[in-house]
Amino acid sequence: RRVAFGVTDSAFIMGSMGSVVGERLARLIERATDQHLPLIIVSGSGGGARMHEGILSLMQMAKVSAALARYDRAGGLFISVLTNPTMGGVAASFAALGDLVFAEPKALIGFAGPRTIKATIRIEVPDGFQTSEFLLQHGYVDRIVRREKLKSEIARAIDYCGM
Repeated sequence: RRVAFGVTDSAFIMGSMGSVVGERLARLIERATDQHLPLIIVSGSGGGARMHEGILSLMQMAKVSAALARYDRAGGLFISVLTNPTMGGVAASFAALGDLVFAEPKALIGFAGPRTIKATIRIEVPDGFQTSEFLLQHGYVDRIVRREKLKSEIARAIDYCGM
């Protein structure tokens, strides 16, 4: 199967999104649009936008989301895979926009982590609040898939959707 495939890696600056990451993702999405390919993005981002890059970093959330909107209008299939952790602007923008959203078991997924929420608005979040299991129960995630099963589940989804 031909696909367009991208990965963010939490081992590099916590997988945060800067101007280069945004540009590379936008180009990936544009290639998927032009070539009518299924799009798979695996998000392993413990950070959001790279604050040291300023507004150029923040603009990437909108840039990538706009490219995904064009891809969607062209009839593409976007499978978003959320790993542990998927946080910040990545979780709040393109990672949440998949036609199908798969998550790994027990992945931490959200905009701000429990410590940040407690420190800023002084609210204790319930246990498991930002886990993939909690998000599955509340409709944010479509399916929880163990890493060793991802390849076959993604292939099955692509086949089912006729891509």
